[in-house]
Amino acid sequence: MIPRTAELTVKRLALGFPIVAITGPRQAGKTTLARAVFAEKPYVSLEDPEEREFAAADPRRFLARFAEGAVIDEAQRCPDLFSYLQTVTDLRGRMGEFILTGSQQFGLMSGISQSLAGRVGLVQLLPFSMTELQAVGRLPEAVDTLLFQGGYPPLYDRPLQPNDWLPNYVMTYLERDVRQLLAVRDLALFQRFLKLCAARTGQLLNLSSLAVDCGISHVTARQWLSVLEAGYIVFLLPPYHRNFGKRLVKTPKLYFLDTGLAAHLLGIRNAPTLATHAQRGALFETLVVAEYVKRAFHAGQAADLYFWRDSAGHEVDLLSEQGGKLQAVEIKSGATLASDWFAALRRWQSFAGEETLPPVLIYGGDAVYQREGVEVMGWKSLAGS
Repeated sequence: MIPRTAELTVKRLALGFPIVAITGPRQAGKTTLARAVFAEKPYVSLEDPEEREFAAADPRRFLARFAEGAVIDEAQRCPDLFSYLQTVTDLRGRMGEFILTGSQQFGLMSGISQSLAGRVGLVQLLPFSMTELQAVGRLPEAVDTLLFQGGYPPLYDRPLQPNDWLPNYVMTYLERDVRQLLAVRDLALFQRFLKLCAARTGQLLNLSSLAVDCGISHVTARQWLSVLEAGYIVFLLPPYHRNFGKRLVKTPKLYFLDTGLAAHLLGIRNAPTLATHAQRGALFETLVVAEYVKRAFHAGQAADLYFWRDSAGHEVDLLSEQGGKLQAVEIKSGATLASDWFAALRRWQSFAGEETLPPVLIYGGDAVYQREGVEVMGWKSLAGS
């Protein structure tokens, strides 16, 4: 098992909450993490029809088997169990007793909010971060290789190629999560919607355009997008809310949380293709934003991330809130530094003034140094920052 940075978070939460929930996309390593950290606890999966039927028919007896708690996988498959978990954990008063995992955010989180509020420490586990891959010597040497492969664990702990694994992942996601949530009859149409979203990663979200291009209503497009968010396929980066004397864009930006999945949906079938691909810049920006999201989620925190753009088109790619101040991050996929890349950061500083931390420029090269008051970082620096 490749060690996860979220392991320390899970252990910390288990000291102060009777229940720890690990959620995230399918195949992100939730079960592996839970069983590794809590190896002494019995494990039960509610994907097993017999266990699920037992839990639904007689939840008290189902839980009575686990006097010292348990790891309950795919807990959202039996929502009635949550109320009984509340009773059991309140009675016993022990911390870190039950560990729940679930890959479907709506089902797991609705059960937690209704029955287990205040009793659950939540960790959102995403695919491998660059930090995790570098720690075991598995971080690709070339950025295009990383963009193409992404971070899903099966691509690093098994002899699998992205072109073999990702098509099956997409079909499993469509057949299981999408059918369960939406009862979509035309999965081919939803898959088209998924591909259209991939083509818009790194762009302002325009639901009307997305709906028209897919041939669905605006309401359906909004509903389908919420399912992609719930499954940790996409992330909506909100615009920063402060005005700074300018008219601001109020629409979020759409990002995939794994570049390998986005590249596959874009029809990219090998890493060298990315060198000249029109979407390379968007995929590189997606990689950087996803790394910042992973850093927050794996620490058990909300992703206090934004972008800033005014009505004149002036933009900062990413704003990271730290200690009440904002750090501006400009993202450029090119390997050779260009002097005009600093213009957006200088403009942002003139608007924001003392509310900002020293800005950062992350680019597709390797060098790390200071220039014009900006910390310039090569892409591999993300693994150690």
